[in-house]
Amino acid sequence: MAPTIAIIGALDKEVRHVYDAIEKGTVAEDAGLRMMGGRYHGFDIVATVAGMGTVNAAAAAQYLISAHHANAIIFSGIGGGLNPRLHIGDIVIGDTLRYLDTDTALIAESKPGQEEFHSSDFLCDLAEETLISHGFVSADLADDQIAVGTKARERADASPFRQGDTRVDPKRYLRGTIATGNRFVTGPDMKRAAVDATCADCVEMEGAAIAHIAAKNEIDCLVLREISDNCDESYDALSGREFDLDEYARDASGLVLSIIRRLAVKMGIEPRE
Repeated sequence: MAPTIAIIGALDKEVRHVYDAIEKGTVAEDAGLRMMGGRYHGFDIVATVAGMGTVNAAAAAQYLISAHHANAIIFSGIGGGLNPRLHIGDIVIGDTLRYLDTDTALIAESKPGQEEFHSSDFLCDLAEETLISHGFVSADLADDQIAVGTKARERADASPFRQGDTRVDPKRYLRGTIATGNRFVTGPDMKRAAVDATCADCVEMEGAAIAHIAAKNEIDCLVLREISDNCDESYDALSGREFDLDEYARDASGLVLSIIRRLAVKMGIEPRE
């Protein structure tokens, strides 16, 4: 029996391209969710749009685990940048997920007894390998090393991330910390408060809840965020940048699908090309 991977996004545009990639997809609706199920490179995939916020994310994750027997969850989408080394279009791999504006000590009184949560190490490694293969360079590299990364990017396979433009600096990734809250963070005061509370590299509204539910159920998870803004504009202004948001969401979806293809090779489900 093939492993089942659940793919979740908060917005339709963050999952739309995954829907298009699933072979012989079937649609089901239950528990307030519209789900697409099918096969992709040897895996059973079930994908859905959870909606925004921790409750929506947690409910969707638990449903896909309980009803569809998901063995792993991948959550991808857009987030607001907090780390000045990251720019729009860069990627944060959620090594650590922390709640914002939450009494985490009280949460830790229940299983799994954690105040912060983590993506699975092997999935973080896989995401990092995939990003490097697409020409991304680590934000931890010094600026003089970024130039070396540019040459590596020029040798990388063509991908939607680079769009064939070798004139621009390579996009960066960071294995870092993602902060999750139920308010849209915008403006210098909210941004500073988020950094002070969590030491995070980016902020969003679902990741910690996904990793929390995965930990409760003892399954693997991966949370990824592409930086869409620097927490310097309102949600209405951000959502009005329809073309940009579609591009960021497409990149994030493309990354998820690339990770799954790489995982299929590592697991021996598909032969190495």
